[in-house]
Amino acid sequence: MDMEEQANAFGEKLKQCRMERDWSQEKLAKELHVSRQAVYKWETNKSYPDIQNLIRISDLFNITIDELIRGDEQMQKTISIDDDELFDQFSDPGFYIGMILILVGVLIFDDPLTNTFLFTGLITIIFFTDTIQSLKKLFKS
Repeated sequence: MDMEEQANAFGEKLKQCRMERDWSQEKLAKELHVSRQAVYKWETNKSYPDIQNLIRISDLFNITIDELIRGDEQMQKTISIDDDELFDQFSDPGFYIGMILILVGVLIFDDPLTNTFLFTGLITIIFFTDTIQSLKKLFKS
């Protein structure tokens, strides 16, 4: 990362705001109810705060979130990935597959198969996403 990118990085802006107030990392950590190590990681761009802490930082230093994250492309990508994950929660195919299995079991089959379809549908609703994510991780390795 060159000097211009470093000056635009979130961590550098956070450190600058903290030092303008003459606060230690420990003082900022106490204000945000996080560990000093978390503040250190944010300032060195090793990790980023969650959205609640980003809002708190913005309020503490009277700086907009836009000013904090503008120029830090990695942080912007992290936020956009989190938005995608949030959308994925509402488009879970396991829920729909499970509901279809339950409806098929209730509407079409007699007692022994009804219970099988109900059970399979409920298990699908609960575990489908976790199973798919585990399989993706397995095949990425």
